Order: sequence, then structure tokens, then C-alpha cells
Amino acid sequence: MADRKSKITRKTKETDISVQINLDGVGKYEIDSSIGFLDHMLSHLSKHSKIDLTLKAKGDLEVDQHHTVEDVAICLGEALVEALGDKKGIGRYGNSSVPMEDALANVAVDLSGRPFCVYNVQYRTEKVGDFDVECFKELLRSFSNHGKFNLHISVPHGTNSHHIAEAIFKALGQALGQAVKITGKDIPSTKGTL
Repeated sequence: MADRKSKITRKTKETDISVQINLDGVGKYEIDSSIGFLDHMLSHLSKHSKIDLTLKAKGDLEVDQHHTVEDVAICLGEALVEALGDKKGIGRYGNSSVPMEDALANVAVDLSGRPFCVYNVQYRTEKVGDFDVECFKELLRSFSNHGKFNLHISVPHGTNSHHIAEAIFKALGQALGQAVKITGKDIPSTKGTL
């Protein structure tokens, strides 16, 4: 089996980001985006997917968090595509339903090569700490677009914004871990390509 690791860097006038992933890891992470709550959520993504993640990001936080969040997601998506290679033998699909006290998150992914994001989530607050919750939709949409996968997220109930976000990222980790796992030898598609 080929080495399923990747390293992506992105430097613009707004951000400077480096991401390394290992799809065959153990969920080890070292994350510093300069946005505490984002780091907390990405730690859950790594831990629950068992994808090793090293991320360092600096951004124009004096403007707001949007540019950093979006560019982190772009790098994560590009790293995923690079690490997956030809996708031979992957599970392709993953889904998880994760409760977090009052909140329940349902997440499904298909590493189809076709990006699409459905995001049915309502937060009760505009922020968790100093993190703008509207940035989560941007992060997940950009991750799906640049990772070239279908991502469906639904939170049927939840009252605490922290719990909602945490349930989403734990469920995404579980689903992504299933989808990237090697389960066979062929490309999982009747087309012969993904």
C-alpha cells in the first residue's frame, strides 16, 4: 500500500498555513490556528477519524476569523485529496450519529470526487467564546469543495452551541475515518474511478 500522507502549504496576503496529514495514523494531532475553538474542533476531527493532523496557521485575525478558517479548510481538503491518491481500496462511504448531551449530529460522507455540502444546523448563539459560529458552515463547505467529497450534516436538536459544534466534529471524524479506511483492493465504484 502506498504511503497515504500529504503536506500542503498555502501563503497569501491574508494567511500562512501548513497542513500535514497521515490517513493511516492513530489520531495524533498538533494544531495551532491561533483560534482556540477551531483548534479544539479540529482536535476532535483528528482523534475520532484516527487521521494524524499537524496544522499551523497564521491569519489576519485583526480583520476577522473568516480568512483563516476558509484557508485552513482549503488546505485540509487539498491534503485529503493528495493523501487519498487513486482511492483504491477505500471504504468510500462513512456515516455517524453522535450525541453530545442536548445535541445530536448526523454526518454522512462519500469520497466520490464530487463536492457537495448539505448543512442543516441551527445555533442558538452567534458565538462560542470568541468564535463566530457562522464560520463553521464556511469551513465545512470549503473542506468538502476542496476535498472533493459529499458531506451531509444534520443536527435535529440541540440547545448548547458548544455541544452542537463538538457533536458535528466528532461525527465528521467518525464518518471520515470509515470512508478513508482501506477495506478492499479495488476502487469502490462501478465506473472504475472516483
